[in-house]
Amino acid sequence: MPSSTPSATSSATSTKPATCAMQEPRVSSRPEHPKTSSSLLGKKSVPASSRPQTTTTCSAPILNCETIENKIRKNIQHSWRGILKVCQEKDVSKLGEILVSDFLDIAEKFNLDLSEGEINQITTKYDLKKNGRFAYYDFLQSSILLLKPQESSLLQRVIIQKPQKPMSPGPQTTSFFSAMLRIQPQILCCWRPMKRTFKSYDESHTGLLHIADFRQVLHEYSIDLTEEELFNILEYYDKTLSSKVSYNDFLRAFIQ
Repeated sequence: MPSSTPSATSSATSTKPATCAMQEPRVSSRPEHPKTSSSLLGKKSVPASSRPQTTTTCSAPILNCETIENKIRKNIQHSWRGILKVCQEKDVSKLGEILVSDFLDIAEKFNLDLSEGEINQITTKYDLKKNGRFAYYDFLQSSILLLKPQESSLLQRVIIQKPQKPMSPGPQTTSFFSAMLRIQPQILCCWRPMKRTFKSYDESHTGLLHIADFRQVLHEYSIDLTEEELFNILEYYDKTLSSKVSYNDFLRAFIQ
């Protein structure tokens, strides 16, 4: 093996394998390069694989849960207010999470028709803090709000244009979910005329509205946001503090 490969490897990982440096204090001597290199490569594979291990562990149930969530989506969209009310009653600390056992009772009460294996996958996915609790706000928003950009015929059917420049969203906080869920029924009733009104305010045809105009359009459709709700929605849709909101991105969250 050429000596250039081990030296590049050791320099790229010089800050991490401290134990290797202690065990092989004379790494710089050429005769020992191959030996040190192989040990470094062997050691390096551990952090390289272990670092994304959490992501891999989390992503597996997310992928597996897509079919499950599609299965129960219609039921949740029909009864999410009742589910949310019961969850909030169980969530005395207002943390947006409940005991897994409480979720099992709620799933049975609202006839979500989940098998034991499906329950295990759902509860694993939404145990976001790995503390044995169920993040019900995140669970509900994934069935009610469409916050992730998707390629589907549904988006074409409702004719909500995608922005020319993809949005870089802000944090999905519990307060943000709460505000979006509160106005969801009103948005669903009037999103078509609301979209036309948004466009009438958008004289430059950029797909963006100033915050004052955005709030005024919502007011015209009897959707009045509190200051806190407006702040939480802007924190997501205007992460860069441009004082503008993509109204197509906003509407798309409610149309599935």
